[in-house]
Amino acid sequence: MSLTQTIVVQVLQVLFVWLVSPLIKGILDRMKEFVQGKRGPSIWQVYRDLRKQFNKENLVPHDAGPLYHLAPYVYFAAPLLVTLLIPVLTSKPLFMAFAGDMLSAGFILGLGGYFLLGGSVSGSSPYAGVGNTRARFISMTVEPVLILVLFAVSFVAHSTLPYVVNQTLQSLGWSPVHLLLIAAFFSVFLAETGRIPVDNPSSHREFSMIDHNRVYDYSGPYLALIEWGGSMKYVVLGVILSNVITSPFGLSPDAAPLSVAGAVIALFIKLLILDGVVVWVESSFGKLRLLRIAEFMAGGALCAALAIVVHLSNL
Repeated sequence: MSLTQTIVVQVLQVLFVWLVSPLIKGILDRMKEFVQGKRGPSIWQVYRDLRKQFNKENLVPHDAGPLYHLAPYVYFAAPLLVTLLIPVLTSKPLFMAFAGDMLSAGFILGLGGYFLLGGSVSGSSPYAGVGNTRARFISMTVEPVLILVLFAVSFVAHSTLPYVVNQTLQSLGWSPVHLLLIAAFFSVFLAETGRIPVDNPSSHREFSMIDHNRVYDYSGPYLALIEWGGSMKYVVLGVILSNVITSPFGLSPDAAPLSVAGAVIALFIKLLILDGVVVWVESSFGKLRLLRIAEFMAGGALCAALAIVVHLSNL
């Protein structure tokens, strides 16, 4: 690829994550309501809600500090920055491909969550305090599992660069090692995106919510940025799961317009399949009690550890 083609494809990747993520969330919400026998909102409802929030006024708590105002922007920008590091539409490494690996992507997303935690605390809402306490507990159970998953990936693929990992794991086929890594990362995906069995995004009870409690003091454009950032985080982690951990199938090998268009369609289909799997999980299982989340994440850690053991046994 020429430099111009590389820049164009990189911009298209960012635009896909930025503009399509609310639609993916809207489809997920509609699918979940359909499975439960309800009509559900339109798949475009998320865009309408965002437009409504952007047209409202920011109601800022009296004691809010600078971190309160900065947090929505950092949380919104973090998934877009990760998009520069991962193969969203093309299997060819772009000019930011080697600027960071999968661990760097985790740190960037974690930075967005850290700023959101600090910003919500500065609003002095008791509900935000409850949500942050629970979120910190979940982070304590998720982060060791994520590190173990990345260690397993690096052990198997001898790299943590997304453009290298996806090609190496594809060569394994649907081996037990590959399937165990998919299962391990999927548990991290559910926890990081606040889905059942870790959190219930559909709950409206203050003492059972986690992510939604943290944004109790936010409104207007700030809330829109946080909601949009959450949708993009879901898509970015879904891209890592589908294009890096599972299979790079459908990625464009070059910058040809038809090839890139095919990659857009392939990724959209992958995200729809991921939505379907998430809906199946949320319709088949209930939200776990807070202390049992550690047991669920231990299952993800066990899958990653077993992947290493099986890989060693095959050497």
